[in-house]
Amino acid sequence: MRSSVVGLALAVLTVLALLVGGTAPAEGRTAAAGSTAGIGAPADGRSARSAVSWPAPTALSERADAAALRNVWGERLAEHVHTHLTVLDGATPVTVPANVGHSDRLRFAAQLHTHDTSGILHVESPTRRAFTLGQFFDEWGVPLSAWRVGGLRGELTVWVDGHRFIGNPRTIELTNRREIVLAVTSIGEVPRLPPAFDWPPQYR
Repeated sequence: MRSSVVGLALAVLTVLALLVGGTAPAEGRTAAAGSTAGIGAPADGRSARSAVSWPAPTALSERADAAALRNVWGERLAEHVHTHLTVLDGATPVTVPANVGHSDRLRFAAQLHTHDTSGILHVESPTRRAFTLGQFFDEWGVPLSAWRVGGLRGELTVWVDGHRFIGNPRTIELTNRREIVLAVTSIGEVPRLPPAFDWPPQYR
């Protein structure tokens, strides 16, 4: 009888010990004080950048007028060249949207326009003249100056055909197969020139 009681008591103590021990954090998984489950800083300790999106404008005529451009749909072209544009928020590319200054449905094509999100800017004009990056940004509806690209905050670094450009990027002329990179970086962040654009065969 006494042995039965002792055995039962030992069993109860064992169960209690297991229950108490099960509430302790597993080794290597102790939560930090003040933290919230599922919420934490990026692994590299830096604050994450939010994705930037500047859509193509829908008021095509108004935006073309603002950039001193017009609809040349169907006109015979005297000039047809292509420039590639890269916009970087740190190391994160900002998409240059399709159909800036262009619409098949409306039969609209300004002298400067895009067809897709490749970053290729199409210069199609019935007369030969100089077109600039500033005109494209005016048509896009995104502010551009020597110290600003849209709402991006930081220091602006500009490259043209792989070389640093000093001055106002609005003045950069859009010439055939020119490559323009606008990189906005935060304090202490080193701007890095991305690899050269791989032009599709039809543009070579």
